[in-house]
Amino acid sequence: MKRTDFTFRATDGKEIQAYKWEKEADDIKGVVQIAHGMAEHALRYEPFAAFLTAHGYIVYANDHRGHGRTYKNESEKGYLADEDGFELATDDLRKLSEHIRNEHPNLPIFLLGHSFGSFLTRRYIQKFDPDLKGVLISGTGGDPKLLGKIGLAVAKMQKKLKGPKKESPLMDKLIFGSYNKRISPVRTKFDFLTRDENAVDAYIADENCGFVCKTSFYVDLLEGLLNIHEQNEAEKTPKDLPIFIFSGNEDPVGDYGKGVQSVYEQLLELGCTKVSIKLYEGGRHEMLNEINKEEVYEDILNWLDTIVKGESV
Repeated sequence: MKRTDFTFRATDGKEIQAYKWEKEADDIKGVVQIAHGMAEHALRYEPFAAFLTAHGYIVYANDHRGHGRTYKNESEKGYLADEDGFELATDDLRKLSEHIRNEHPNLPIFLLGHSFGSFLTRRYIQKFDPDLKGVLISGTGGDPKLLGKIGLAVAKMQKKLKGPKKESPLMDKLIFGSYNKRISPVRTKFDFLTRDENAVDAYIADENCGFVCKTSFYVDLLEGLLNIHEQNEAEKTPKDLPIFIFSGNEDPVGDYGKGVQSVYEQLLELGCTKVSIKLYEGGRHEMLNEINKEEVYEDILNWLDTIVKGESV
C-alpha cells in the first residue's frame, strides 16, 4: 500500500492536510473518503485504509481544522474557527471530495464519517448535492434537544469570558465526564472508546488524541449538532442515497443505541429509502478499533461492494 501526503486549500484559504492510500491494481472499485472524529486524526485510520485498499478501494482522509497535521501551533489545536467552524469543516470535506473527483472522475465515491465526522457527514449531505455513491455513519448521536441548548449557552459564555482559542476543561467535562459510567472497572478516562485496551493505550500515548478543545470548538460542535437535527435542514437529505449507520450498543455518544436508532428512524420518516443500521452487541464508541473490528470491516466491505454492483441494500 502506498500513502501520499498532500494539502489543499479550503474555501477561506486555510491549508488542510490530507492523505491518500492506494494499491496498484487494475480493478479499482471505488473511493472511500473518511471524516475522522473529535480530538483525533486521520492517520489513526491507516489499518482500516490498508484493509480497504487490499480489497479494491482507494482511501482519502483529511485532518480537520485544529487536528493532526492541519494545526500549526498549540493555539490552533482543537480550534476550528472564530465563527462558523462546523460549516467550514463541512466545506473542507466537500473540497476534498472535489479533489477526489478530479483525480478519479469515473470512480464512485463513498463518504464515511465517525463521531464528530459523522455529524459533518450528515451536514454534508444536507448542504450539498452530494454526488456520492453512498454514506457510512459511524458512532453518531441523536438530537441533544434541551440539553444541547443549555450546553451551547454555557459554551458561548466560556468563549466570551476566555476567548475563542482557550481550552475549555469545563465543556470537556460536561460532554465526556459521564461516558465511562456503564463501565466497571474503569481503567482509563478513555475506556468508552473500545474494549481493546491496546487501542485505548495507543490513543492515550498519541499527543494528537484526547486533548481538550478550545471554547469556540464546543460552540461550533453544539451549533452544528442542533442544526443537523432541525427538521427543515434534515429534510434536505437526499432520499435515494444509500446510508449505512453503524455503532456499538454500548456507545455513550449514541446514548447506548437509542440515539443512533433515533437518527435511523428520522431518516426513514423523511422518506429515505436506502437506509440500513447495525448495532454491535457490547461495542463501544470506535467500532473500527473494537475487539471485533474484523467483523465490522467485513460488514462495511460487503455494503460497499453491494452498492458498487448496483444491488439493493
